[in-house]
Amino acid sequence: METRHKKSKDENFPVGMLIAPKYRELVQAYYNFARMADDVADNPKLSSEQKLKALNEIEAVFKGTRKSRKYAVASRLNREFVKHNLNASLATDLLIAFRQDAEGLHYQTWGQLINYCIYSAAPVGRFMLAIHNENPATYLPAASLCAALQIVNHIQDIGYDAKVMKRVYIPSDLMDEYGVTPANLEQDRLTPGLRQVIKIMLERTRGLLKEAALLPEIVKSRRLKTEIGVILSLTNSMVKKIESGDVLEKYIKLSKLDWLKALLYGVATTLFTKRKTLNKKGL
Repeated sequence: METRHKKSKDENFPVGMLIAPKYRELVQAYYNFARMADDVADNPKLSSEQKLKALNEIEAVFKGTRKSRKYAVASRLNREFVKHNLNASLATDLLIAFRQDAEGLHYQTWGQLINYCIYSAAPVGRFMLAIHNENPATYLPAASLCAALQIVNHIQDIGYDAKVMKRVYIPSDLMDEYGVTPANLEQDRLTPGLRQVIKIMLERTRGLLKEAALLPEIVKSRRLKTEIGVILSLTNSMVKKIESGDVLEKYIKLSKLDWLKALLYGVATTLFTKRKTLNKKGL
């Protein structure tokens, strides 16, 4: 499972890699649904109107108000949601973000970008928490983690999104403040202004990661706790790499060492929080 944009997230931030076997069919159905809708929103051969029509049809099929062989994936997810008693918004919220992508919306402020992440990324986190019957108190820090993931990937894909998808995920007020134009996003190297904008966005992303750091302590599932630790480590590593590199000049990705460190961190996080819980119980 990934948050958004297949270019980065499939490679760097897979979600559900430690999922228990009993949840795999459900998670795969959710992934297939998100991928299908993402492919519609990212299809360069479709107009904005055609994309919106297709996304509306996908939602109708998911809700059971119409049938379609083409979008049978939505029907299968609906059956899984009914079986597991899941809220439909975990799927339909994603479609809100895909519609915004289809319309090519730009975001004026950081707050607007975060609001986009509430629909494009946070539902994935809520879905994973919901299927593990985690306390809703986990949703807020999970939303911060998902937003951090989303923004890191937006920064990583700035060039591709501008050139190919004709989308800009950098707040316009930051671009204006530092004299950055949409054309700068299509260049081969970062301009000083664009580098400063990215620096500010990464600083704010670190703030999101600090908010998310609480999550492993309040999640009950050991598998999920470990995975969250892995994702936190990977995201922090990517932030550092982007900050010291140039996302337009060279595609920045995680190394095998980054993955090894993340796995060790995930395991250590689980062991630490388990020991902390036992100490609280006086065991």
